[in-house]
Order: sequence, then structure tokens, then C-alpha cells
Amino acid sequence: MAASMKDIKNRIKSIENTMQITKAMELVATSKLRHAKKTIENTEPYFAALKSAIADIEANFRENNNVFFKKSEQKKPLFVVIGGDRGLAGGFNQNVFKLALSKMENCEASVLPVGRKVRDFFVHREKNVLENSYEIAANVHIGDCLDMGKRIVSGYLAGEFDCVYIFYTKFNSMLSQTAEFEEILPLESFEKSAQKKSLTIYEPSADGLMEQIVPLYISGMLYGAVTQSRAAEHAARRTAMNSANKNAGEMIDELSIKFNRARQAAITQEITEIVAGSGSND
Repeated sequence: MAASMKDIKNRIKSIENTMQITKAMELVATSKLRHAKKTIENTEPYFAALKSAIADIEANFRENNNVFFKKSEQKKPLFVVIGGDRGLAGGFNQNVFKLALSKMENCEASVLPVGRKVRDFFVHREKNVLENSYEIAANVHIGDCLDMGKRIVSGYLAGEFDCVYIFYTKFNSMLSQTAEFEEILPLESFEKSAQKKSLTIYEPSADGLMEQIVPLYISGMLYGAVTQSRAAEHAARRTAMNSANKNAGEMIDELSIKFNRARQAAITQEITEIVAGSGSND
């Protein structure tokens, strides 16, 4: 009985130690989430301005059939998949992996991974990984997204791939994050959102301007997806750690009840032995 009580005490102590770690991780995730949400708010105007500029150009030069708007058969797609570097975030990584794999069923897509978990996942499945320059998702900043955007545009123009999709996790709220994907190349038609302005003059030309602004636009899309994914990861980890804390608390309560019962049983047994011993002496 004493050994059983000792085992229960050790289990309670072990769970309490783990609970201290999960509580700390929940606090850290909450702090990082607050910063990530501010970053999302700050980047939205930049992305909206780039999208508006491209919409104006496309509206004025729709008949030029610019290469960035041409639709292809999509035989050589590139998937930019954004995930995390660590686990302990519920289904955060698995949801975006599942979505990307479902779109790979009918094509042989190349993958540009952002995040260590993403790289390991697709390397393990022997997928064609374009490069491993962004394996630490937490360190990816706007400069990295600009380099990534230039690399994607140059590969698209060179014919390495004929379409580009971005997979990421969208931050909806503290309790809701969804895996999403968007086609970022070729560009969508903005016919419904922009009207032709015949007096607009572009220097040196619309095509020349497109070659300069499209990498910026793609970079903005990438950075927006990275910030969304980062906020979603922190929210998912916060939720997971909060759930772990609740489960640990419930386990401690159950073990405490078992410990008290074991202690009461031990005390009862000792009293019984004492009474039995005194009776035999009489």
C-alpha cells in the first residue's frame, strides 16, 4: 500500500512539472499571438495597394494578353506550403499537409516548403522539393518573402512551372484556424473589380511595369500568408496548451482522490491491526 501511495505521489509530481511547462508555453503563445495579429493588421494596406495597382494595369491592357495573366494547362505546378517548425499545436501542420496532398493527387507538383515540419514532411514522402532556404518559418521576414517572390517569378517566366499555389493556415479567431490555398500565378482577372481608365499612362510600358510590380505583389501575398499562418500557429498552440492544462488538472484531481483513498485504507488497516493486537493481549 505504501509503495502504491508513493507511486501516486510521484505521478502527481510529474504531472505538476509538465503542467508548469504547458502553462509557460500557453503564456508565450498568447504573447506571440498578440504581436502576430498586429503584424496582420499592418500588412493588409500594403497588399491592398499592390492589388489595386495590378487591377488598374490589367483593366487598361487586358487585350495585351500579358504572360502573368495567361492561363495554362497547369502541367507543372509549384506549391508553396507554409507550416511550422515545431509540433504541440494540435492539427495546425497536419491540416495544411492534408490539403496540399489532396491537390497533388492528379499532378506532380514541386514544393517550396516554408517551415521545418513542411520540409521534413515532403522530403519523407520523396516529393520534388524546390529548395530548403526557408526551413525556419519563425525567421522568415519581408526580405525573405521578397527574395522568394523574385525566385518564383523568375522560375515562372523561365518555364520551370506554369502555375503557383500557396497553401497556408488562415487565422480566423482565437478558436478557429482553417487551411487555405490560393493561386498566385498566373494572376486572376480583375475585370469585375477595376474599370478601364483610358487616360492612364504607364512608363516605360504596362508590360515593363508588370515585371517590376508582380514580384512585389507575389511577395506581399507570401508575407500575408506567412503572417496569417504564424498567428494561426500561435493560436493553435495556445488552445492545445490550454487543453493540456485542463487535462493535467483533471488527472491531478483523480490521482489526489486515489491517494486519499489509499491513505485512508492504510490508516484503517493500521487501526484494525492495533485493535486486533490489543484484543489478543487481553
